Amino acid sequence: MVCRKRAQGLKERRLAMKKCNRRVERQVCGLDLGDRYSRLCVLDAESGEIVEDGRIATTATALKQRFSSGPAMRVAIEVGTHSPWVSRLLTECGHEVLVANPRKVRLIYKNRRKNDAIDALYLARLARLEPALLAPIQHRGEVAQRDLALLRSRDALVRARTQLINHVRGAVKSIGKRLPRSSSEAFATKAGLTLPPELKTALEPVIEVITALTAQIRLCDKRIEKVARTYPETERLRQVKGVGPITALAFVLTLEEPARFATSRAVGPYLGLIPAQRESGDSKPEMHITKEGDAFVRRLLVGSAQYILGPFGEDCDLRRHGFKLGARASKKDKRRAVVAVARKLGVLLHRLWASEQPYDPLFNAKRAARTSAAA
Repeated sequence: MVCRKRAQGLKERRLAMKKCNRRVERQVCGLDLGDRYSRLCVLDAESGEIVEDGRIATTATALKQRFSSGPAMRVAIEVGTHSPWVSRLLTECGHEVLVANPRKVRLIYKNRRKNDAIDALYLARLARLEPALLAPIQHRGEVAQRDLALLRSRDALVRARTQLINHVRGAVKSIGKRLPRSSSEAFATKAGLTLPPELKTALEPVIEVITALTAQIRLCDKRIEKVARTYPETERLRQVKGVGPITALAFVLTLEEPARFATSRAVGPYLGLIPAQRESGDSKPEMHITKEGDAFVRRLLVGSAQYILGPFGEDCDLRRHGFKLGARASKKDKRRAVVAVARKLGVLLHRLWASEQPYDPLFNAKRAARTSAAA
């Protein structure tokens, strides 16, 4: 049932986008979204003159009242907290919506006279003259956004627990003692039994919060397993040892449709796992990865890559590739190997998803062996 609803939602979004991609003849709008009020600037598409300049409440009622009537416009907004639901609402009202990537619009965020009115004006002018300069992105659907919120909530709980565990360990070390090693799940139980008497009053409330957080994380894990079952493609991705339900579900919800990418190799740049470039003449400096795209999924892929290269990882093409890159002993090379494996893992997961083929851990190694034998 959920899968049918998700497929129907994706179909409706594609039809809406196709409907809104018609030529805009009359007006272009720049909308700088704020938490309570948004700045509005409407330009004549031909002359570029300002037709309307004002502000509007950032509520569904106010936006629907303003944009549900009148001619279809090209509306440019920036990525932000309100941009997902606002873009859906404006699309439903029949407008072409461009969601600008703020990292790509230096004209706005580097402006020394930056304010809401000027931001809205610049968004409108860019949308009128050259929409590609906005580097528009596509927001995920409402169902995907809801399910992804569950994953991010679990991540927030885990981060909070880690911070509190580090606080307890640091406090105990400060008086010259140490707590026994333990996993995060068992920390509250073990630490509660071995807390120094002089710190019990200060740290017992923290231990209680850690216990509560652990219980909530376990509950989230059960809910995530249940949600993952509504996405059959996650089972295909979990064939790769080291990819669990959280990584598989986050990958599917973030990419949403494998057809969005012409090739599987495009997933690496999309998730910011390729080195940045700053070439000029003969100068080609080595740079860090771009870190563009979804940081949450990128971190999960890196975690899976660390498992693949760790002591419990199975023998596979990814593991062999990582060991080949990290053959030298320097920490820098090992970090590069982990990132390289994370990038290849993203490509592999997309390929498994798009092709619907079973996973063969040693596919490349077997192919190389057959080629050598034939030669």
